[in-house]
Amino acid sequence: MALTEKYKELVDLARQNNLLVGESGNVLKVEGTVPNADVKDKMWEIYKRIDPHFKSNDLVLNVKTAVRDGGKVRVVTQESRLNIRKGPGTDQPIVGKAEKGDVITLISKANDQWWLVRDNDGEEGYCYSQYLEPVQ
Repeated sequence: MALTEKYKELVDLARQNNLLVGESGNVLKVEGTVPNADVKDKMWEIYKRIDPHFKSNDLVLNVKTAVRDGGKVRVVTQESRLNIRKGPGTDQPIVGKAEKGDVITLISKANDQWWLVRDNDGEEGYCYSQYLEPVQ
């Protein structure tokens, strides 16, 4: 089965949002900027439904969220830096780190555990919400 068929629902959503979709080797790549976090979160929900443990290694989601003025959150880890992950889950690759005390941009609260953030270097990903607190 072609990857565009396997991930049809995700591909359709990507194309509706003018993302680049291409297949190279045995990997489907989705790239670009979505208008809001709901679209990005929905893409991850679809991906998780198709590949619940993200084990097939046949999809690359390289998607950013258009954010004009997001809220701010402070990193409140105990000792270590906070991992910023590509997707919502500890099984996702780490794409960045934020220092304890850093104030970063909150894009959305994907769910109660994982929040979509952008760090001060522009890296975007998901962090465990327990280690973030809103800045007033």
